[in-house]
Amino acid sequence: MSLNLNIYQTLAAAIIVYYVGVFLRVKLGFLRKYCIPAPVVGGILFAILNCVLYTNGIWTYEQDTTMQNICMMLFFTSVGYTASLSLIKRGGVLVFKMAVITTVLILCQNIIGVGLTSVFDLNPLMGLATGSIPLVGGHATSAAFGPVLEKIGLENGTTISVAAATFGLVAGGIIGGPVGERLVHKFDLHSSAAAERLDPAAAQPEVEKLEAAAADKEKAHEAIEQEQKSGQTINNHRFMNAMAHLFLAMGLGTLVSNFFVSVGLVFPAYIGSMLVAAVIRNIADFTHVYPVYQRESEVLGNLGLTIFLTCVLMSLKLWQLGALALPMIVLLLTQTVFMALFAYFIVYRTMGRNYEAAVMSSGVCGFGLGATPNAIANMTAMTELFGPAPTAFFVIPLIGSLIIDPVNASILMIFINILI
Repeated sequence: MSLNLNIYQTLAAAIIVYYVGVFLRVKLGFLRKYCIPAPVVGGILFAILNCVLYTNGIWTYEQDTTMQNICMMLFFTSVGYTASLSLIKRGGVLVFKMAVITTVLILCQNIIGVGLTSVFDLNPLMGLATGSIPLVGGHATSAAFGPVLEKIGLENGTTISVAAATFGLVAGGIIGGPVGERLVHKFDLHSSAAAERLDPAAAQPEVEKLEAAAADKEKAHEAIEQEQKSGQTINNHRFMNAMAHLFLAMGLGTLVSNFFVSVGLVFPAYIGSMLVAAVIRNIADFTHVYPVYQRESEVLGNLGLTIFLTCVLMSLKLWQLGALALPMIVLLLTQTVFMALFAYFIVYRTMGRNYEAAVMSSGVCGFGLGATPNAIANMTAMTELFGPAPTAFFVIPLIGSLIIDPVNASILMIFINILI
């Protein structure tokens, strides 16, 4: 049986697969423990099912990629829109140090990956597919750069990258806690903010605040109006303006990418869109000529990421990985050991040799192999045992949300253009 889905059927299938992932995350605690997102859960489950059916000669499956490509552009453009220089500057010396550390980590992961491919006589591009593309980059970067690697000569680049990203998510969650805990015990570290407690009112989500006022309709109405005035509630006007910023960046970004391609460089369209979005954001920050629609762009980007990632994972051809199993295991285990050593010796010492630095080391294991939610999960587990680390919870999410993706994409473009 042959199944070929058009754009609308593909979108419907992606939604079903996504909600299967949501259901499984609710039911299976270990998926939440390792911060494995719903699109990854549902998408990989579908890919495994597809692999079983294909290898047994039961069916072949193909899907339309139009919506997948649009959503990929939307997500990476929204990433560029978060790259605010003023926010980064506000973070101070520690954010700068962590940005440098992250840059060094990205370089090392790619150098290790490319170097080890020579041992197995493999395409050096596979070093990138098991380097910072899936590890620092995660599933989204893997799904975006995989087709680029395939176009320039790496067979099954998307499947390799996404499989490595899945390994990284789990590995980052496993090694982060032990690394941080070892630092705390070895150097007898203690939280200097042990007496600090969050104000419950400040920690209460906005939705809960409005629900709490729902018993009094007048108060609820006033609360909603106040939220809208302060720009904290998404409305049609703000949402449309955010879409305008992102769609303009997407269109203009393709022109930027076309220019670099015309001079002989490999430069995917979404990289140009990400750069233009960053320019739009920083012009707003420094001139205040027009407002920034941060929350709305994040919503659009997250929607794009959900559909894009689900579609990519659904299309994986896992049966193509058989011959690469051993070298992939060696490459990824080497990267995992390096990440633990890097966090233990480099991150801890550079970030201050104190309790906050130990918590940040645990966090770097999370986003260095998996994603920012892994970093938060690792640090949360540590603070529950050893006490608060407010600086770590400021620095790591800022790096994860503003700096990692643009820096990683830039470094990857350099490596790709050197290797081809």
